[in-house]
Amino acid sequence: MSRLYGASQDPGTYAFVALGSNLGDPQRNIHMAAHDLEELSEAPMRASSLWETTPVDCPPGSSVFVNAVVRILPRPGETSESLLVKLQKLERRYGRETKRILNEARPLDLDLILFGGEIHATGILTLPHPRATSRRFVLEPLNEIAPDLVFPGEIRTVAELLAGLPPDPAMRKLGRIQTRRS
Repeated sequence: MSRLYGASQDPGTYAFVALGSNLGDPQRNIHMAAHDLEELSEAPMRASSLWETTPVDCPPGSSVFVNAVVRILPRPGETSESLLVKLQKLERRYGRETKRILNEARPLDLDLILFGGEIHATGILTLPHPRATSRRFVLEPLNEIAPDLVFPGEIRTVAELLAGLPPDPAMRKLGRIQTRRS
């Protein structure tokens, strides 16, 4: 069996989506967006806790983020590109505007981290997400729901990647995302 999913997971084409918010009511934004993402899943969604995290590579004075990760099973016929379009539509629905400044504050940021074992790079989408394996604000929540996951092109699990990152003493768990099916 592929190490992408670990021994205890079904090898379906799961998609992992990282959620972030640092504008408006970030916790509410993440909860609501997670419920919207749950509607895109063919099977029960798995969701991490909410995490308060330090802004990374953001403009000076940026507010803290609330981050989480969810795992969905895309509906039959869904592609990584079609899912990305749906994620971008959700971001706009929550008030995200076209970027004016790199990593500026935003009510909702949805990053497609993985789509099954897919590896590719186009002008609009790179999979796996090119910085996911080096970001604690992605790996910490991902470790809660898929510690044995191995990214395509990697040899270490999420838990092993996380253990290799420097600590972030300001990062703290805020609570769980309650899914409709849980």
